[in-house]
Amino acid sequence: MLSLLHIENIAIIESADIRFDGGFNVLTGETGAGKSIVIDAIGAVLGERTSRELIRTGARSALVTAVFTGLPKLRWLEDNGFPPQGEELLLQREIQGDGRNVCRVDGRPLTVAQLRELGRQLLNIHGQHDGQQLLDPESHLDYLDCFGRTGDLLKDYQSSYQAMSEKRRQIASLEMDEAERSRRVDTLTYQIQELERAGLKPGEDEELDARKTLMRSAGKLMDALQAAEYALGGDEDSQGACALIADAEGELRGVARLSPQIGALADQVSTLRAAAEDALESLRDQGRELDFSPEELDRLESRLDILYRLKKKYGSTVADMLDYLERSRQELDQIQDADDTIARLQKELSQVRAQAREKGERLSHARKEAALSLQQRVQEELRQLDMPKVQFQAQFLGQQEEDGMGPTGLDQVQFLMSANAGEALKPIQKVASGGELARIMLALKNVLAEDDGVGSLVFDEVDTGVSGRAAQKVAEKMAQVARRKQVLCVTHLPQIAAMADTHFSVQKGERDGRTYTHVERLDRAGRGEELARLIGGSSVTELLRQSAEQLLAEGEKYRNVLREAL
Repeated sequence: MLSLLHIENIAIIESADIRFDGGFNVLTGETGAGKSIVIDAIGAVLGERTSRELIRTGARSALVTAVFTGLPKLRWLEDNGFPPQGEELLLQREIQGDGRNVCRVDGRPLTVAQLRELGRQLLNIHGQHDGQQLLDPESHLDYLDCFGRTGDLLKDYQSSYQAMSEKRRQIASLEMDEAERSRRVDTLTYQIQELERAGLKPGEDEELDARKTLMRSAGKLMDALQAAEYALGGDEDSQGACALIADAEGELRGVARLSPQIGALADQVSTLRAAAEDALESLRDQGRELDFSPEELDRLESRLDILYRLKKKYGSTVADMLDYLERSRQELDQIQDADDTIARLQKELSQVRAQAREKGERLSHARKEAALSLQQRVQEELRQLDMPKVQFQAQFLGQQEEDGMGPTGLDQVQFLMSANAGEALKPIQKVASGGELARIMLALKNVLAEDDGVGSLVFDEVDTGVSGRAAQKVAEKMAQVARRKQVLCVTHLPQIAAMADTHFSVQKGERDGRTYTHVERLDRAGRGEELARLIGGSSVTELLRQSAEQLLAEGEKYRNVLREAL
């Protein structure tokens, strides 16, 4: 269960520590006092979507910490590299002003997505918007699949359905009328021939550009090379550096035997001579490379012009054009072999369609079995919620798509109901009142939560539109659920608040021009005052206190009956 919730700088809550108990916990307070902010904080620490707008004005960040106790072994922790540390788990989420989130489990960091996966195994939040989901027939199949635990069958079917859809896509891409096919063949043939005539070579555009740049700078380069060659090699009238170094070497070799030091110098000069002669030879090679004719430049310009025109049609580089050529060849082969390919794909499509149909029928059978059980379970819940005459049914409709198969299987499902004897079953979104919708949603959520392994349920004002006798039945139902799971409920109804094991009051006040929310755990006297306020408003009279005391006594009596029954 959720045993501790610590909140810092969430909306109008500067700081709050709430210690929840097992069983039935309720939070009450005036509208706008901050009750739903507590639920938002719980959602945040469980990884649900949130916003930096939740941060209290003037604060740099917000922090929510939750401690869960009495936990069974959670396989998710080990699978994601978080070794379990006993029966207690600490979750934290810090929401920073720049939009970043820092999430931790037992002090170790994890992502928001991981926190959300873990959170869904710890606690379920049911809010007012869930009733609106019930009005959307698109959500009814999801409810049924959740109850029937048909997820594996659905994934298996969807795998075959996706394969079937891919085969259909491939066939459609090959099917075209004869005139269109002829035009495409002519276009591809022309493009392939044009690119093949060009004789493209990988990387030649870069090589030609580099050669062109060299040719345009040839004059300046040749002048530099000739000057350097003259300095090293000289001419008929004067010696160059190579000859002069050779002379120096000869002079030193002549006297090298007279002095070891002179011999060493002679060796250095010899090395210098060899390097100078190598450099001179390299200069001459470079000069020969720069020796080109105007005809070569014309050929180069012509080739670059061909490549430029082709690039405008087929790609920005020679590599892109060669890739386009290969793809065009493949497409032409596919079109020319289209009839054979389509025949092969049609045969493969028949096979995967049969597989999808078989898997879809297994899924549909499992859903229909689950629907019968769901109908019985929901109707039993509704009878306990003071709706004894209601009829609830999951109606199966066939898919409107090709072959009667769609992404979710062979079925469309919508929930039908009849609230009064003798009335025909009709779509729930057309006949359910607000109060009926709230109770149907509660019944459905209770049925779905019975075997989901989650230990805590949060109900955020799901009693909207309920009053009188129906409110008392809702309160009793929540008390029954709280014998199996921890229940946290935000409510405005005194009947529900009186049934709780633990009662918190959420109050709003001002201090130094700022709004603050305070969460107080109420004792017996405090609960009486709060119930009196819920019954009669701001003016609490002695008669209202007596009514509140009677509600509390009836709640205690009912809880004792439940304990004895267990």
